[in-house]
Amino acid sequence: MAEEEKIFSKQLIGKSVVSKTGKNFGTVGDIVFETHSGELINLVLANPTTYAEKLELEKDRENKTLIPFSAVVAVGDFVVIAEEDII
Repeated sequence: MAEEEKIFSKQLIGKSVVSKTGKNFGTVGDIVFETHSGELINLVLANPTTYAEKLELEKDRENKTLIPFSAVVAVGDFVVIAEEDII
């Protein structure tokens, strides 16, 4: 069994967030996580696109758009999300 490559949170900041179908949502501005367990909860979008804004996704207290981390399906040059998991 191959060992999974570790990705540090700072490597996600600034990556483009796209759906599996190629729709652009913006870039990762921050990551929300549970401090006790380390569980990743949400990606905070920086510069959300018009498309992302029209979806009326969950917002934080500062009115920043959130993407549930459970919707992330892959991380590479982009953070790929399953759009059906956030709507």
